[in-house]
Amino acid sequence: MPHLLILGLGYTATRIAAAAEARGWTVTGTSRDGRAGTLPFDAAASAIGRATHILSSIPPAGDEDPVLVAYRHALVRSGAWLGYLSSTGVYGDSGGAWVDESAPVGRGRRSARAAADAEWLALGARVFRLPGIYGPGRSALDRVAAGRAHRIDLPDQVFSRVHVDDIVSGVIAGFEAPPGAYNLADDHPCSQNAVIEAACDLLGLRWPALQTLDEAGLSPMARGFYAENRRVANGKAKRVLGWAPRFADYAAGLRALSATTSPASVSTQPSPD
Repeated sequence: MPHLLILGLGYTATRIAAAAEARGWTVTGTSRDGRAGTLPFDAAASAIGRATHILSSIPPAGDEDPVLVAYRHALVRSGAWLGYLSSTGVYGDSGGAWVDESAPVGRGRRSARAAADAEWLALGARVFRLPGIYGPGRSALDRVAAGRAHRIDLPDQVFSRVHVDDIVSGVIAGFEAPPGAYNLADDHPCSQNAVIEAACDLLGLRWPALQTLDEAGLSPMARGFYAENRRVANGKAKRVLGWAPRFADYAAGLRALSATTSPASVSTQPSPD
């Protein structure tokens, strides 16, 4: 029976675990909070030896990938299918141009992520490069309803994004795919303002006023989000994985989320997208 080990059961990886379990797989995961049924990260060595498939969703810490620091040799010895959840931030700024998996990496602010991405590829992993992630409890709907949404006056800024359910289906499809990098993004890159405006419309709320970056008072991390401008192509994932996003654009994804969302019921937790 296939046995999936997930290193780092966060927002996205928890949904991948549920999908694998629904297929009858055995799933083991590590977590930082010690939640019931999970392993501490430091105790993962024996699980690596038992797993047929190993997926890491743990980002770099400083300049190093903690999984590779602790378990590189064990991963190589395991002979298991390897997967890694990376970021399209490895491409850096393309000035709004399209990037695919052949584009140079490591030129942007995510230098440690780019280095980890390359190391996982060298180990023969399937590296899933993800743009802004949204889904239940983590979307523009939540930020708008909580009064945390911004419209920034950068008319040429474009981003890609992906619904968490489409990441799940892409990784599942990747279980049968050859090693390599795969962009999992929707079909319609657009400005963040367009997403915020659509969320406001769905909730029947006013659009936030346009602001400059300075006026918005964004954190350094949030400002960094606006420092890069690119469109992410997903053609390789469609060709090789046989994958297509269920939510082809932000409008479809937000409409689905809004069916169970109201201004009074949304989460006020920070969103990673």
